[in-house]
Amino acid sequence: MSLTKKIILIFLLIFISSTLAFMLINNKKSEKYNKNINVVNNKSKVKEHKNKYLEKRNFSCSEVIYNDKSIPVIMYHSIDNKEDSELRVSTNKFLEQMTYLKENNYTTLTLDELYEFFINNKPVPKKSLVITFDDGYRDNYENAYPILKKFDFHAIIFVVTSTIDNDVNCLTSNQIKEMKFNGIDIQSHTLKHDNLYELTYNEQLETLKKSKNDLEKMLNNKVKYLAYPYGMWNDNTIKALKECDYIMAFTTNSGWANKDNGLYKLNRVYINGNADLNEFKRRINNANY
Repeated sequence: MSLTKKIILIFLLIFISSTLAFMLINNKKSEKYNKNINVVNNKSKVKEHKNKYLEKRNFSCSEVIYNDKSIPVIMYHSIDNKEDSELRVSTNKFLEQMTYLKENNYTTLTLDELYEFFINNKPVPKKSLVITFDDGYRDNYENAYPILKKFDFHAIIFVVTSTIDNDVNCLTSNQIKEMKFNGIDIQSHTLKHDNLYELTYNEQLETLKKSKNDLEKMLNNKVKYLAYPYGMWNDNTIKALKECDYIMAFTTNSGWANKDNGLYKLNRVYINGNADLNEFKRRINNANY
């Protein structure tokens, strides 16, 4: 082989090697770039998922109401097909009731939104209500939660914190954490389902603080709302609630919630297992039911 051909061959090999190296480096950079893009997109999806329920809503619909009006706050307990107590609403009845709300364009408010409505007169849609559950039964997760999630409804579960992870009939911490990110707010129903009316002031402080602290540690968010076990409270209870930084509390007194009740004495609409759909409609559409 002549010297000229050898030189040409060497240059050709160098060119081919350089081209292959360049292509390999660019391919790796492209893979890294695409990987970073995927990470960013995934983070955005997670953020979007969280914000779906946690970000503040501004209601711009044509029909709104202000805080001279009342709001129905529904009170449930157990959602289960057992018929041993009127506290239990069957799963089919609950689905029927939630379907009615969805098909008739009701807005399910959070407690923060209800508080802003009462305190700062922030308007809400005319057909607004709040869905609450007392005690923290496991069937709230197994039977109610899938229906609420299906309809993108907000709801609140007032839990007895000593039962979490300790009672087969009550919620677990993992169930509570899952629901928190899907529109279900978890608030206090005291430490041991205490009859606050019968406790001393210091005993009330203890159960209110302990349940609040336990939930805040578990959920990493503020716990500001309470439902009274048995609907029982006294003047010391309200004093203790304020001392523990609760800002609103719910009774079992029948009726729609109104700021004139007082923020620590709010009424609720009790729905039990005996109520059919017509009775449900009557109670959420008529403030004087």
